[in-house]
Amino acid sequence: MGKGQESDGRARNWGFFVYPDSAPENWYSLLEEMQVSGCVSPLHDKDVNADGTLKKAHYHVLLQFDGKKSYEQITEITEALNAPIPQRCRSIKGSVRYFTHMDNPEKAQYTRDGIRVFGGFDIEDSFKATQTERFEILLEIHEFLINNEVSEYRVLYDYAAKKQRERWYPVVVNNTFVLKTYINSFRHSRGEKSE
Repeated sequence: MGKGQESDGRARNWGFFVYPDSAPENWYSLLEEMQVSGCVSPLHDKDVNADGTLKKAHYHVLLQFDGKKSYEQITEITEALNAPIPQRCRSIKGSVRYFTHMDNPEKAQYTRDGIRVFGGFDIEDSFKATQTERFEILLEIHEFLINNEVSEYRVLYDYAAKKQRERWYPVVVNNTFVLKTYINSFRHSRGEKSE
C-alpha cells in the first residue's frame, strides 16, 4: 500500500468477512448491484482455530474501487451485509491467493473454481506462477514427457488443457518453443517422424 493510502486512512482496496448465517439472503446480489469490481472466496467451512475447533463458516470479500474510499464509506457496505469490520487490503494477489489457501498447505484447501468475481475483477494475475513455480512445473512436465514417452506436442497440450493439470496449462502455453524443441529432440533421438 502506498504512503497516500496510509496517511489519510483511505484505500482503493478493501476486504472483509461475510458470515452466511447473519448476512441477508441476497448479500451477493447486493455486492453485484454496487457496480464495483471485486471477488468472493469459496465458503470457508473447514478452517480450524489454533485449539482445533472449527471456525465459523465465512466468505472473504475483496472490493477494488477506481478511487480511494474511506473506512466510513466501506462500513456503509459492510453494515448493509451485516459483515464485521473492513480492513484495507495491502495485496490483491496475496488476498486472492489466500481465498484458496494455496500458499498455506497446512490450512484447509479450497478450489479456485469456487471464487466468484463481479464488476470485471480479474483474478488471473493473482494465480500466475512465480519464476520458481514455473521452473518446478517445467520439471514436472519434463518428468511426464519422459515417463510417458511423449513424442508429439499435441499430446502434452491436450493433457495440460484438461482440468487434470490446471497449473500446467499456462506454463505449457507460455513455453511452447522450449517444450516443442524438447519433444522434437526426443522424437528425433528415437528416429521417429512427426505426425
